[in-house]
Amino acid sequence: MSACGSRGEKSGASGDAGGTTVTIGVDAPLTGPLSALGLGIQHSVELAAKIANDNKEVPGVTFKVKALDDKKSPQEGQQNATALVADKSVLGVVGPLNSGVAQSMQQVFESASLVEVSPANTNPALTQGEKFETEKKRTFKTYFRTATTDAIQGPFAAQYAYTDLGKKTAYLIDDKKTYGVGLVGAFQKEFTKLGGTIKGQDHIDENNLDFSAVVTKAKAAGADVIYYGGEYPQSGPLSDQLKKAGVTAPVFGGDGMYDPEYINKANKNANGDFATSVGAPVESLDSAKKFVADYKAAGYSDPYAAYGGYSYDAAWSIVQAVKAVVADNGGKVPSDARAKVVTAMSKVGFDGVTGKVGFDEFGDAVNKQLTVYTVKDGAWAVAKSGTYAG
Repeated sequence: MSACGSRGEKSGASGDAGGTTVTIGVDAPLTGPLSALGLGIQHSVELAAKIANDNKEVPGVTFKVKALDDKKSPQEGQQNATALVADKSVLGVVGPLNSGVAQSMQQVFESASLVEVSPANTNPALTQGEKFETEKKRTFKTYFRTATTDAIQGPFAAQYAYTDLGKKTAYLIDDKKTYGVGLVGAFQKEFTKLGGTIKGQDHIDENNLDFSAVVTKAKAAGADVIYYGGEYPQSGPLSDQLKKAGVTAPVFGGDGMYDPEYINKANKNANGDFATSVGAPVESLDSAKKFVADYKAAGYSDPYAAYGGYSYDAAWSIVQAVKAVVADNGGKVPSDARAKVVTAMSKVGFDGVTGKVGFDEFGDAVNKQLTVYTVKDGAWAVAKSGTYAG
């Protein structure tokens, strides 16, 4: 679906003979190395808009989608946020994928009272402030997410590595970006609390896929597990190079690794590696059966990937917030729709594709479930699902 343009008036939506058009914005990496995830986000939002329109979920309102490519760049993300704010028909935005991109967008949306719901950001500071470990403080009232955070994901991985796998020593590697650094920090804290030992730590340059120096250090450390903070375009080749150098310890990472492309980029050397991801595998959920069938029937050329279900639920939460605002205004989109949608979002609650969908006082998802996956016979397989017992 394409955008309806920016001919909306004060109402924050555009009117036509068929009623009012409301646009849901999407920001994600639609090209480049992370496009497999970004396109899954876009199409899942498009599906939610289609279902809302087919069901006449909000009488008198037609939903359309405006998707912008941030190329995983904070600068591009900020420009996209400004463009989405300028389109008065946009009453909510799904995205972005990357926590670092989100940091560049939050103030833009906050200043315009435009709600943003990320299906994938996991850095805790986005909702709970930079001092979240000692003093949680919500900084942006317009920001929400359907994914759980690294404050839960990192420790969940540490518990699995230490307790379930019996790994007592770890070597840490990150890509120096917001997501990767935060994830490694959360893993390290829990792993050492459990009694584990960190044998060393290093960083990679995401633009240089020759990891020989890091591999040499990791091999010399002799740790039981290599924990990586970052995404699959780098972690796949890293795993490949570690294994070829004779490192037998598995590579373990977060949701940024959990994609079939990780296995491809590891050149068949990913077997035995691990990754956590938010929620439970969509295919295993009764609540997701209709989503999976509808997505297939829609004929999208790209899979919904790791965040499809969370993207659909993020878009549906915007639909539900708009529905509440319209219902409270006699069936019409009010002149201050954006601000009212932000208020309504904090009260949204429904049974979604990924389970219970709702938000706490920080805008974080109430669904705290996580899953550990392992690469087995060249494909990701579920190792364990549950919640972090902190």
